[in-house]
Amino acid sequence: MQSAEPADGRAVRVSTLELFFDLVFVFTVTQLTVLLADEPDAAGLVKVVLLLSVIWWMYDGYAWLTNALALDVLAHRLLLIGGMAGFLIMALAVPTTFEGGGVAFGVGYLVVVALHGGLYIKETSVGEARAMLGIAPYNLLAALLLLAGGFAGGETQWVLVVAAAVLFWCVPLLVSLEGFQISASHFVERHGLVVIVALGESIVVLGVGAGGAQVGLELALIALLGLALSTGLWWTYFGDEEHIEHAMLSTPLDERTRLAIHFGYLHVFLLLGIVLVAAGLKKAIAHPLDPLDDFTAVVLAAGTAVFVAADAALLRVLGLARSRARAASAVALLATIPLGLAVSAALQVAVLAAIVTAALAAGHWTRAAADDESLLH
Repeated sequence: MQSAEPADGRAVRVSTLELFFDLVFVFTVTQLTVLLADEPDAAGLVKVVLLLSVIWWMYDGYAWLTNALALDVLAHRLLLIGGMAGFLIMALAVPTTFEGGGVAFGVGYLVVVALHGGLYIKETSVGEARAMLGIAPYNLLAALLLLAGGFAGGETQWVLVVAAAVLFWCVPLLVSLEGFQISASHFVERHGLVVIVALGESIVVLGVGAGGAQVGLELALIALLGLALSTGLWWTYFGDEEHIEHAMLSTPLDERTRLAIHFGYLHVFLLLGIVLVAAGLKKAIAHPLDPLDDFTAVVLAAGTAVFVAADAALLRVLGLARSRARAASAVALLATIPLGLAVSAALQVAVLAAIVTAALAAGHWTRAAADDESLLH
């Protein structure tokens, strides 16, 4: 079985246009953070999970599209920019999607789906176009559900948005993926870039949360601790970047598509973790030495735990799991909630960053020991 990259001349590295696309997409992640910070309750969290699910499905669809599409063609570039416009409309509508802005969100989503399906079917290989013909009706159905929900509002909208989100989690079980080809280097780099941009946006949100306040000891402390936590999350994901790419490259082409589906789905949880952490930091920065409210303490711990657990699952899916410390640290991260509730935001964030760092160190030592043992044999 083949394990090399597809020999069809497609690019194996991400273009600047794709990076530009990712910057627009990540605005939706920022808006989800704002939504959760403004609605710090269970309803706000459910909204974030539902909207992130449907938004990510089409973002990842565009990652697959640009993996297969020649981006040096002017028409392709212009249509991709049209997709960016659809994502921008969706992002602007995110905070009000369930409060009257659902029509705008649905229209933006319909544009994104139409351009994606059209480009895939008309401009990629025969095999990939045929595979996309099986998926496109489900994408269109979901877009129409979201649009109809925007018009209906109320409980009906909730039902229709849930239906669209559930549909996307089921699509790979309903259609054949035969015909898709994945350029591993491009695919891994594209997903890594969206993670790094999202982490960068979480720092921007931290600055927004400061609200132009004068920088004193308290503000500097929570900002630096927030940076330390984000750095730990960055290192958690990107410390294994080369191994991830090698694992994807080593996977035979006829198995790589199914692996890419799992790879993409796990990134939903990585981004959800970033959104939760960013929303928690945004709420905590105003009074870093005071105890936190229940919701903020929970989302800070849960967001970090979700990110770390998703990364551990990603490594396991790729056959790269070498240490149990990372998975075990997710439980320890949740145990920081009482620190935020009883003491302060600063202490909880500091302990979160310390746990993530300790898990990284344990993983490094485990890997070094395994490498030494392999050399001896």
